[in-house]
Amino acid sequence: MVAWTWLVPALSLVLLVGALVAGVGVVFALLCAIGLVGSVIAGVHHAEVVAHRVGEPFGTLVLAVAVTVIEASLILSIMFTGGAEAAFLPRDTIYAAVMIICNGVVGVCVLVGGLTHHEQSFRVEGSSAGLAALIAMSALVLVLPDFTTSTPSGTYSTSQLVFTAIASAALWAVFVFVQTVRHRDYFLPIIDASNADAHATAPSNREAWASFGLLLVSLVAVVGLAKVLSPSIERVVVEAGAPKAVLGIVIAMIVLMPETWAAVRAGRANRLQTSMNLAIGSALACIGLTIPVVAATAVAFHLPLVMGLEPKDLVMLTLTFLVSAVTLGTGRTHMMQGAVHLVIFAAFLFLAFVP
Repeated sequence: MVAWTWLVPALSLVLLVGALVAGVGVVFALLCAIGLVGSVIAGVHHAEVVAHRVGEPFGTLVLAVAVTVIEASLILSIMFTGGAEAAFLPRDTIYAAVMIICNGVVGVCVLVGGLTHHEQSFRVEGSSAGLAALIAMSALVLVLPDFTTSTPSGTYSTSQLVFTAIASAALWAVFVFVQTVRHRDYFLPIIDASNADAHATAPSNREAWASFGLLLVSLVAVVGLAKVLSPSIERVVVEAGAPKAVLGIVIAMIVLMPETWAAVRAGRANRLQTSMNLAIGSALACIGLTIPVVAATAVAFHLPLVMGLEPKDLVMLTLTFLVSAVTLGTGRTHMMQGAVHLVIFAAFLFLAFVP
């Protein structure tokens, strides 16, 4: 194993402990930011080692679940300390994650792949099933609260929240069963004889387990350093006069960096199927795993929770799913489709700052 792949996560953990003990100054914040980026790169490397050993789609599932579990922990930690203003954070983070994945990640992967390989292919059977589940989850979690009448607009009653959490978890569990057992072939990469990665020697069990452990260490370092840097980020957001929703976008971007890096690398290597598995799987896990945990915590500790989107965001979410249905509907992509997604992503970011 190359030295940097374990040295970077170890040093990042040291930085994390130091920041928790001594606090974060300007210089230390810069070091933490460098450690954060380094942990992302190391985490993606170890995720690819695990993926090569266990094969698709299990490899991408490992990264998606690991990142999402830690994302949920980060959201909960801020909910407990953020007071009433934190009631919007789960909504803002989940909405931002869906927009980043469906427009930013998919857009960059398709655009980079199109520029490099002109056209790319993926299996529409798996991607369309995942998109259908994502649309249903997003509607239940982010849209329907604006139209229920039992509680004020944008919120769910306790029973409605419990139902939504169970439904989201059930949809995610069914998707994972379909992805890994019943219809696993729908998510396997299309064979490409020119792809050297497909013919490389698989790592040993020992190397795979070591990479799995270091992957978890890297992800803990990523989210821990993000948590340490979050007060500084929030202060910058406030001083810039940006809306509070921008904090949710920043958190989602930081947490999704490992998956984004891995997906773009796969798209550039003409493995668009892996990119789609990562993107759609991550979006589904973001809702299917995060919402049950957030809902259970909100009910148990009587924390305020607002999930319904603003009208502007409802329009952007609808536009995203319409364009995604077109992109994922044929099984072939080129750079124009990537450009469309990136324009929507740019509009999402612009309107977050200028609502």
